[in-house]
Amino acid sequence: MPLIDTLARVDGDLSAGRVPMARQRLRGLVSSFPNDLTLRRRLAGVYRLYGEPPEAGRWMYLEEDRMADETSAFEARYQTPQQRMGALAWSGPESLACSAFAVKQLAAVRRACSDALGRPIDWDTVSCAQDDEPGSGKRSFTGSLRGSDAWWCSLRCWRSG
Repeated sequence: MPLIDTLARVDGDLSAGRVPMARQRLRGLVSSFPNDLTLRRRLAGVYRLYGEPPEAGRWMYLEEDRMADETSAFEARYQTPQQRMGALAWSGPESLACSAFAVKQLAAVRRACSDALGRPIDWDTVSCAQDDEPGSGKRSFTGSLRGSDAWWCSLRCWRSG
């Protein structure tokens, strides 16, 4: 279904109070168009309707006008650079972002992840299969993800492996 048609359905879902369906459609669109900041912004708005500041912060993380409390909630939920990189679900180089702020944010997360892993990482080849370190309190990248994010991470690893 074309993007315009799906967005019209999202609008219809929201008008009819079908917020879960709107969220599902937007999640699918963001998965299909991971570099579209407008879709991310719309998804953040739906998460605000749910009262989910961490997820609203997640999808607004690349926007300069993001809300500080939502950003803090996102960073508290996804504490490590690896978790944040996975949660942002970006694809391709930072230069695909349509704002200087988003480019800067993406580059900072990628650099922090590279530093944490001790090797260069990019958005399409980030390793999802790190080992857990027993007793360290650290979890693997995959173990840190929730729900469909684990699926996304698995798909990205399969594609790069």
